[in-house]
Amino acid sequence: MTQQGVRWTAEQVLALAPDAASRKAGSKLGAAGPWSDAGSSEEGTVWGLCKGSGSKPYQTVVDIADAAGPAYKCSCPSRKFPCKHALGLLLLWAGGDATMPRGPAPDWAEQWIEGRRQRALEKRPTTGSKAAAPADPQAARRRSEQRAERITAGAAELEQRLADLLRGGIAAAEQAGYGLWEETAARMVDAQAPGLAARVRELGALPSSGPGWPVRLLEECALLHLLDRGWLRRERLPDGLAATVRSRVGLPGSPDGPPARDRWLVLAQYDTSDGRLTTRRIWLYGSESGRTALLLSYGAAGRSPDLALPVGLALDAEVSGYPGAGQLRAALGEQFAPPAPTTVRPPGVTTAAAAARYGEALQADPWLDSVPVTLSRVIPTPVEESWQLADADGGTALPLTPSASARPGLWRMVALSGGAPVTVFGECGHRGFTPLTAWPEGAGEAVPLC
Repeated sequence: MTQQGVRWTAEQVLALAPDAASRKAGSKLGAAGPWSDAGSSEEGTVWGLCKGSGSKPYQTVVDIADAAGPAYKCSCPSRKFPCKHALGLLLLWAGGDATMPRGPAPDWAEQWIEGRRQRALEKRPTTGSKAAAPADPQAARRRSEQRAERITAGAAELEQRLADLLRGGIAAAEQAGYGLWEETAARMVDAQAPGLAARVRELGALPSSGPGWPVRLLEECALLHLLDRGWLRRERLPDGLAATVRSRVGLPGSPDGPPARDRWLVLAQYDTSDGRLTTRRIWLYGSESGRTALLLSYGAAGRSPDLALPVGLALDAEVSGYPGAGQLRAALGEQFAPPAPTTVRPPGVTTAAAAARYGEALQADPWLDSVPVTLSRVIPTPVEESWQLADADGGTALPLTPSASARPGLWRMVALSGGAPVTVFGECGHRGFTPLTAWPEGAGEAVPLC
């Protein structure tokens, strides 16, 4: 079944945008005015010619039936995926059949579709084909041992630097400036411990983070010390916790859990960037298993990650979990159908239960910043200079994180609520709650908030 039978909503289309500028530009192209020769096929393809600044219109085509999410092709020079023309075309398609009549695809669109589907077939393993020759296991073991030795040396050096900091007094950190932390982070990169390097860089930003920074710095130093000690004594840890320590230090892992097939609801999708790498996080909820899983994908600076799943859709697929106690990260495996609209919602809990869930998760992973949770029947409420989500029955409330209070999605959630209860999915942690998706009371589509 293709997705031509049930149209996406505009919110689901705009959730694919790589940034706010693309979302705004794509919205302007979601009307019939700039488009000509637009159409769609039974196989799940939409295409059209969009008038641009040049003499020739841009040729835009989207393969909606791809099980991993829509794939795009446009003749414009943009390096964003999807570009504004692809977003505009999908918005046009989401508007109804009148502007996107069914029919055969033009040659330029058909050639691209056939080419990418043929390449997908060629990548599939064939029965009886020879497996790739395994890598030298002894060489791999030596490389692993050498990296572990470097990380151990780096962790020991970091322990000494933390001891020097505490011996000299926390107040000295403000005078030292960011350069000290950046130099320490560089030493952790040399030790091939990117996880330690990232946490050290976070320490460098705390002395200028406002009132109460010494307490926050001391807390983060304690967590970093705990991670150091965990690595140095990893052989004594339970297998699950040892795997978590390896992951937090920065060692790559591979999914080792058995594939779990389910109808996975796409709860949220959002990107973060450090200037060198864009990380996309996609939260899934298994409607049959009740399991929550996190998909991570990456893109080089200036490019969006390849994997894109519109919020509010569901896909019939397998996922495999990564090792580690309490770890929710998973890898997307075989997909049996393209993402399609669904009325499924995850069950919600109270704000008190959400806070308790985070506390329980810390037992398995003390370095966990937040856990995914769905709040049921909560009302966005202003409090002093910030906002909180309060239980509709007058129970408890969760404050929003400072970053969430500054996002445009906050006002989208407030407008959706209108003072009435809503269901909200997000991340609950020690800094507060970050809302990512909301649903109105009763029936209604998912509304992305990020």
